[in-house]
Amino acid sequence: MRFSTRAERIEPFYVMEVAKAAQALAREAAGTAEPMIFLNIGEPDFTAPPLVQEAADRAMRAGHTQYTQALGLDALRERISGWYAQRFGVDVPARRIVVTAGASAALQLACLALIEAGDEILMPDPSYPCNRHFVSAAEGKAVLIPTTAEERFQLSAAKVEAAWGPKTRGVLLASPSNPTGTSIAPDELRRIQGVVRARGGITLIDEIYLGLSYDEAFGQTALALGDDVISINSFSKYFNMTGWRLGWMVVPDAMVPVVERLAQNLFICASAISQHAALACFEKDSIAEYERRRAEFKARRDFFIPALQSLGLTVPVMPDGAFYAWADCTQAAQTLGVSGSWDFAFALMRRAHLAITPGRDFGTADTGRFVRFSTASSMAQLQESVARLRALLG
Repeated sequence: MRFSTRAERIEPFYVMEVAKAAQALAREAAGTAEPMIFLNIGEPDFTAPPLVQEAADRAMRAGHTQYTQALGLDALRERISGWYAQRFGVDVPARRIVVTAGASAALQLACLALIEAGDEILMPDPSYPCNRHFVSAAEGKAVLIPTTAEERFQLSAAKVEAAWGPKTRGVLLASPSNPTGTSIAPDELRRIQGVVRARGGITLIDEIYLGLSYDEAFGQTALALGDDVISINSFSKYFNMTGWRLGWMVVPDAMVPVVERLAQNLFICASAISQHAALACFEKDSIAEYERRRAEFKARRDFFIPALQSLGLTVPVMPDGAFYAWADCTQAAQTLGVSGSWDFAFALMRRAHLAITPGRDFGTADTGRFVRFSTASSMAQLQESVARLRALLG
């Protein structure tokens, strides 16, 4: 069977490949060894809060399970608009909000709407691997620009300006970022947008972890920079609805009908039940619960990262959001007699029954010495993970 070159360009999603290996090892060792702890996938251990679950049940009982319009329920778009006003003090009209089948669908729609064959999109290295594959699937080319800890592993305006070429279409950023949990400083983001705007380019920014910000210096939406910024968001992370597959995007007015046409053909609409349930995310009690959980995620970060540092797993930049630790494993790998993050991750999996993610997924510039830990698991599991690491690494 012959497959398209487009499909062949898409590399394996190593996060999921490692997850499969960890699951297989856990099954083999079931009943004979300590259970596997999974710190490899960025999924909150919390589920949707009670009001959201109840709203989903009501929607099913009432028969609200048919197609919605491709742009999403008007009531949900209004609720999202209100959330931007209440939380960030930013006016985002509901007419510019498009509800999608997860943030992944939003990124695909944005890339298909804006990228021509051969267009180049500038991205930081490291960054979330699927983002560059969305660009590739739209026949564009992701140009990864190496970043440093001093730059918070984020692009700078100077690097964007230096890398901009005749084929450059724009930038795809993430703040806070996966895998580093770091955000772009507001002043630097404003300068980046100035560089892009002056060249008639596009600024796409992944803000799916925006609600999980722990530092007052960050945590502001890029939408405050102007109506030409395209923001991608999700109900998966802050709102704890990963498997519900619901997200949204905020686009310029002129882009709404284009995205609507694409969504009608590619997705028809996001899940109706998920949309009706998500209306309850913005109730006062739900927001209070999400804020309680955000404080718990911060407490996990504040426990886990100093513990990693004490074991020689250096985290060069304290994450200000999300639930990840991007750690240099060079010293720890030497202790175990292995080389590089890939072998280190599999050594932990086999010898400590601890699943983490090697840096291979996230870029090519120096990622071979980094691993990503997810701190989205319970405090008890994080404490047990530290105990196993300490026993293994001394």
